Amino acid sequence: MNNREYVIFKLADESYAVDIDHVENIEKHIEITRVPYTKKYIKGVINLRGNIIPVIDVRKRFNLKEKEADKDSRIMIINHGELKVGLLVDVSSEVLQIEDVNIEPAPKVTGADDDYISSIGKDNGRIIMIVDLNKLLEIEEFEDL
Repeated sequence: MNNREYVIFKLADESYAVDIDHVENIEKHIEITRVPYTKKYIKGVINLRGNIIPVIDVRKRFNLKEKEADKDSRIMIINHGELKVGLLVDVSSEVLQIEDVNIEPAPKVTGADDDYISSIGKDNGRIIMIVDLNKLLEIEEFEDL
């Protein structure tokens, strides 16, 4: 059996996961500078140790109710190909190994975030939606930032 490692984050009390190989680090919420004329889910940019990084508000991307950032909010720094981007999430606090036998393709249901979920992981009765970064991070959206 093969295990895969994921970084788990939460949005609106639901658990989501990103393959750990794409996660550079997880930062506490810092000031985000709004960039005019961008998509509504692009929160803006941050200056992280001298690097300017665009930040996606994952709640907005998934069409969830907006929530102000608080002490638990995190920015997950993701490396995907040539792109480095931050994902603003409610909470990110664990790394979890999920066996391949406990991962299934995501069922197609009517929901805003269907296109962004590649599969579903199961862990001790808990359901974890595994994010498809290719769909979440549409590269052309960031070329001008």
